[in-house]
Amino acid sequence: MKISPCRAVVVAVLAFAASSGAIAQAYPAKPVRILIGQSPGGATDFFARLFALKLNEAWKQPVVVEPRPGAAGSIAAELTAKAAPDGYTLLLSTAGQVVLNPHLTKLSYDPLTDLTPVAYLAGLSLLLVAHPSVPVKSVKELIALAKARPGSLNHGSGGTGSPAHLAMELLKGKTGTKMTHVPFKGVGPSVTALVAGEIDVSFASISATQSFIRAGRLRALAISTPKRSPALPEVPTVAEAGVPGYQVTSWYGFFGPPGMSADIVNRIHAEVARVLGMPGVRDRILGQGGEPGNLTLAQFSTFIRAESAQWAKVIRAAGIKGE
Repeated sequence: MKISPCRAVVVAVLAFAASSGAIAQAYPAKPVRILIGQSPGGATDFFARLFALKLNEAWKQPVVVEPRPGAAGSIAAELTAKAAPDGYTLLLSTAGQVVLNPHLTKLSYDPLTDLTPVAYLAGLSLLLVAHPSVPVKSVKELIALAKARPGSLNHGSGGTGSPAHLAMELLKGKTGTKMTHVPFKGVGPSVTALVAGEIDVSFASISATQSFIRAGRLRALAISTPKRSPALPEVPTVAEAGVPGYQVTSWYGFFGPPGMSADIVNRIHAEVARVLGMPGVRDRILGQGGEPGNLTLAQFSTFIRAESAQWAKVIRAAGIKGE
């Protein structure tokens, strides 16, 4: 029997749809790798290994964490952007890799078009902390001191263009203050220098500073996020402490290569959402000073573009160039 060209097209489309559904149903049929752009031991590694364990349990397939540090996380992001769009290569990214790096340096890929948003995992508070030798006990006192001594206070970070650096640049921009940035090669060395009194103030993660705060070796001034952290409920937000509208969230998310099928993206997204709902997982994220994510795919995509636009303005205003 002769098949008309029109009917042949319909048959082909239906066959493709059926095969796509079969691929999604079978996923994952082999090991999945999670690339991270940072060295083992930090918050990114914590999230990657936590989700690798839970996804391995759900999928009955190996889920392997592969650190590919370097170039502020861009090496791992570029490898993901060039990988096959089959769901077997995922990037666990920080905000820096997706919304900061494009405004700091020239990249061989565009994170907004060459990476597929898959799932928002969590947002982490940054804590504004000071060495006890600095005569301030609040954000208002810090602002007054910085205005009285322009440029004399030093603030550290894990590197130029890092979330901690940009969080302070946003604070300086909103308060009209001047402080001198001292970049370090990573969050660890930055916190060590702060505890030693080599720098005066810094934004840093709660997990990296909490023990020093409890021991009286650092002084907590404020939290960067819109809400107080359950890990340090007595510490006010920066907005509460006198800088209305200030908010910074250091966040983490899963991304894939461009061209991933909607079926596979939805499958991974749903599994990640299920893992985020586990009490044990939520408790571990809260213990890191984080807030487990609950964004839909559409909300995550909108969030990324809004973040990119906000930080582009901050980076331009401060004249920051990548290292």
